[in-house]
Amino acid sequence: MPHSQSSAQRGRVRLARGASPWLVPTVATAAVSLARSRRSGRWAAVAVPATALAAGMLWFFRDPEREIAQGRVISPADGVVQSIMPWKDGRTRVAIFMSPLNVHVNRAPLAGTVTSVEHIPGGFVPAFNKESENNERVVWHFDTELGDIEMVQIAGAVARRIVPYVPADTKVEQGERIGLIRFGSRVDVYLPEGVEAAVEVGQATTAGVTRLDRD
Repeated sequence: MPHSQSSAQRGRVRLARGASPWLVPTVATAAVSLARSRRSGRWAAVAVPATALAAGMLWFFRDPEREIAQGRVISPADGVVQSIMPWKDGRTRVAIFMSPLNVHVNRAPLAGTVTSVEHIPGGFVPAFNKESENNERVVWHFDTELGDIEMVQIAGAVARRIVPYVPADTKVEQGERIGLIRFGSRVDVYLPEGVEAAVEVGQATTAGVTRLDRD
């Protein structure tokens, strides 16, 4: 069932949890340089790029409210469908590429219980590269009405930190925020055997809104 939200709630945009280590020093530098630029040309030269960087960080770490759509499996990420691949065990992997311009807060594709959250060290190849499957990643498993659902957050060349929001043994609602990937990255969802993908390669997705499976 979709979560009911007022228009005011849907219009709200907050900052993502886990953004502070990047935001605080950037915004502080911009604020100090702006304050001192009135008395020093040297600080004025610093203020322009510092303010632009702070604005970019605030945009990147935005976390808008969403009205969660109906569907058995919904997209955990904003981005573009990079590939749809059948797996040997009968599952179908839907890979979603997230550019630095996308919202990078990820959401639960189904309601259920988080049975495991496993961090796997790796490299930092660009997320659109096939070799990115060996990148730093966090593997999630959810116990759902469709059985075990696997989701993988993959760090990219710039995204070098994945921040899970919930631990194992946590019950989550469909579309609930579960983690953040900083900067460009990828999220894979494995649809169980017998569940057909409703999206196409190149299609844009919105976390909590775009349905991934077909009836």
